[in-house]
Amino acid sequence: MWSRSNPPGGPSPPPRNDSVTITYNWRGDFDNAEVNALHAEAFETRVFDAAEWNWVELVHRHSLGWVVARDNSLLVGFVNVLWDGLVHAWIQDTMVAATARHRGIGVELVAVASRGAGRAGCEWLHVDFDEHLRPFYLDACGFTATSAGLIAL
Repeated sequence: MWSRSNPPGGPSPPPRNDSVTITYNWRGDFDNAEVNALHAEAFETRVFDAAEWNWVELVHRHSLGWVVARDNSLLVGFVNVLWDGLVHAWIQDTMVAATARHRGIGVELVAVASRGAGRAGCEWLHVDFDEHLRPFYLDACGFTATSAGLIAL
């Protein structure tokens, strides 16, 4: 069995502070600069400015909700929840800061998003993802695999 004192095939990972409390807020406050920085880190892109990618405006215009995860005041996670205005919602842009990964933050972001969508009357929560994220969404978050289609525009 793997442990910090007896890791398989190598040295222990750097210590992490698991005693920190992460807070999760449905439709929580955030600013464009912090989400744009998190997005750049999560998706390995450049940092956009608010004139190019205005998250605050976009989520208020198009989203059912979103979840903000903070370690004290630092944004460490974000997920957007879009919807059809009726019974279908979907997860978009699940992001966790590199320094905060592997602590269950992504799973809790999705769980809070799921509860928020359910309270809004949604009956289905959808997600699409790249193959390497399959264990996260299907195993850790509890989504069921379905057939779907996609057209690149």
